[in-house]
Amino acid sequence: METELKSLEDKIFLLLRLYQDTCIENNKLRKELADTHAQNEKLNEKIHVATGRLETLLLNMPDNE
Repeated sequence: METELKSLEDKIFLLLRLYQDTCIENNKLRKELADTHAQNEKLNEKIHVATGRLETLLLNMPDNE
């Protein structure tokens, strides 16, 4: 009985450690995801600006007829 209780205790401590590790990893991944979303928004804005500039250049190009 004592051996079984010790084994159960060890398993519970392992489970708690794994849970804590998972929480830490999840928080890290949430931050990475938020950072990636922010970077994606910045890149989308740059693409939008570049597209506008290209459209303006194309509209102002002289025709070579």
